[in-house]
Amino acid sequence: MFKKSKLSSSFRRKKETTFFKSILTPILSGLMIFAVIGFLVITNFERNKKRSELNLRIENLKNEIEILERKKQELSAGISQISTEEYLEKEAREKFNLKKPGEELVVILSSEESEEEVPEKKEGFWQRFLEKIGF
Repeated sequence: MFKKSKLSSSFRRKKETTFFKSILTPILSGLMIFAVIGFLVITNFERNKKRSELNLRIENLKNEIEILERKKQELSAGISQISTEEYLEKEAREKFNLKKPGEELVVILSSEESEEEVPEKKEGFWQRFLEKIGF
């Protein structure tokens, strides 16, 4: 009898452990797979978000490069114009009123420059008093 009870209890234990193994193993495996898939989805989402931010930044930098290249071309054209002899002569004539030997220089004043501004006299009490007295 003793042997029988020992056999039946070990059989129950084996039956319980196999039952838990048969149920818990697929559940735990499923949870592990779900966790791994969730982790991969989240990291993929974050990488796609970062990639779109970087692509937007690349587009902005490309636009800025285009603008700077256009400005560089304009400045290069300006430099080539400034380095010409005609431009230097024109600027010297305008800014420094220079002339070539044998030429006459004519300066035309605008109406605003020709009018002289006369400051208004501010007379004080004592000045008016002295004028009335005759000083």
